[in-house]
Amino acid sequence: MRKLYVLLLSLSLSLFLATAATPAHAADNGSWSVYPAASRIAARPYFYLSADPGQTIDDKVVVSNRTGRPLTFRLYAADAYNTARDGGFAVRTVAEKQRGVGAWARPAKTRVTVPAHGRVTVPFTLSVPEGAEPGDHPGALVALDERIDKGDGTVALGVQRAVAARVYLRVGGPTVPAITVEDVRVSHHQPLVPGLGDSGATISYTLRNTGNVTLNPKVELRATGLFGRTLLARDLVKIPGELLPGQRVRLSEPWRGAPQLDWGAVKLTASAKDTRESASAGFFALPWLAAVVLFAAGGVGGGLWVRWRLLRRRGWSRSSPRP
Repeated sequence: MRKLYVLLLSLSLSLFLATAATPAHAADNGSWSVYPAASRIAARPYFYLSADPGQTIDDKVVVSNRTGRPLTFRLYAADAYNTARDGGFAVRTVAEKQRGVGAWARPAKTRVTVPAHGRVTVPFTLSVPEGAEPGDHPGALVALDERIDKGDGTVALGVQRAVAARVYLRVGGPTVPAITVEDVRVSHHQPLVPGLGDSGATISYTLRNTGNVTLNPKVELRATGLFGRTLLARDLVKIPGELLPGQRVRLSEPWRGAPQLDWGAVKLTASAKDTRESASAGFFALPWLAAVVLFAAGGVGGGLWVRWRLLRRRGWSRSSPRP
């Protein structure tokens, strides 16, 4: 059987503990790492840069090889974004269109060979255009191993690996922090028979950064039932650590033990520095069996009422005097 090759680009942005050859907070996948060159003061976990429109910044990035053989990398700059699945920090691939840091930063070398257990320092320039919007422009400098590991087996999975050093660029001008909560929905999971089995619900919502600075959001969840009773109140933990400008993330929160019979609303309040917004959605919890019984009772009652009306009309027409 012919092999099926699938190309995946894995951008490893996780942070690992320091080793003797790797500074703290370097982006590292175990084989190579990418990190900012140390400043005159100390090592830097990421590139924290600021510039005004029209200004050019010069800096250096280090690519370190932790293996016993030379490695060659494609070096490029990329824009950053939040993943749709969980809001994690991710960067564009080399084939995607770049609009911010990915378009403005240029390494002195686009390909670099790093000797075994060695490191190479590569200068780069970041030129902010005159018309650049003020605020945060996150991105990264990426070292991509262009080799494709095809693996073994009938169905082989081809993988390209990459490691990126984050770039946090702030362009001078007015900063506007703004966050919104959108499209709140509540879906219930009820047992067929009331009282027999666990009930729950899933609360889904969209968290959106409508401003021009990176936010570290917090989200509070509150659910109330009939007569304003508090059913649920907690701070959510499964939210992005950083919500980048212009990004939106669809998130969900499980509600175990949600009421099987109630009528109320859920309210989500998102906050970050100097911004706070809320959104709500109503819910009506009703077990399936109860819903079927009520529907059937309503149908029967409606049918009897129609029949009664028809019989009453016939009786009235028969009893009416003829001219």
